[in-house]
Amino acid sequence: MSSNIINFKGIKFYNYSFDKILKKLIAKGGILVAPAASSLSTIYEKKDYFNALKSSRIAIFDSGYFCILLRVFKNIKVKKLSGYLFMKHFLETAIVKKKIILLINPSPSAGKKNLKFLNSKKFKFVFNYTAPNYDKTHLLYDKKLFNLIDKIKPKIILINIGGEKQEVLAHSIYRNSKDKKICILCLGAAIAFFTGEQARIGSAFDRFYLGWFIRWIGAPVKYWPRVISSFQLIKLFI
Repeated sequence: MSSNIINFKGIKFYNYSFDKILKKLIAKGGILVAPAASSLSTIYEKKDYFNALKSSRIAIFDSGYFCILLRVFKNIKVKKLSGYLFMKHFLETAIVKKKIILLINPSPSAGKKNLKFLNSKKFKFVFNYTAPNYDKTHLLYDKKLFNLIDKIKPKIILINIGGEKQEVLAHSIYRNSKDKKICILCLGAAIAFFTGEQARIGSAFDRFYLGWFIRWIGAPVKYWPRVISSFQLIKLFI
């Protein structure tokens, strides 16, 4: 069985193509999230993160493992659209290259690299913001960031900080924004796959649900706990 919209624990996953999702976001605005299996497995332990996922307009199927569990336990067949693949299409889409884009980066060096990369891809109006080391209070209300958004009026915000924090930040931005048609993309740090900040996955590995494996090889100590945590996602189906 296939379905266009799958509601999983109150999170709205869209089984749409990239073009259809982007068209919907540009027309209506909202937050797009791409939750990893390791993050989904612990949603009941992280209230702010879980609420941010449920408040997003669109969730995409970033996790191949999640897609497999849907097929096995729910008999629902979906097409994986990872953060990597979404970013790949995004970089090739002419309409977004003319939009004002704000990058929220984890460090000045990452911001410089991301800006240079997008400029090389003919993006016209890109601004950088370096995220502070957010604590919970600051994550929910970053006045400096909100003032910058009011000043430059971006149509697209691409958040490149770590998962689970970026979704909460996106929810805070959208709630405080005057422009409800603003598009906020939470793709992990998908742009880093293209700039070289993270291991280059490649389309073939992504297609066969092996993106996690490439990341694990590149940084086994960092990613092994995430791999182990991902297996706990099965409990939400059982």
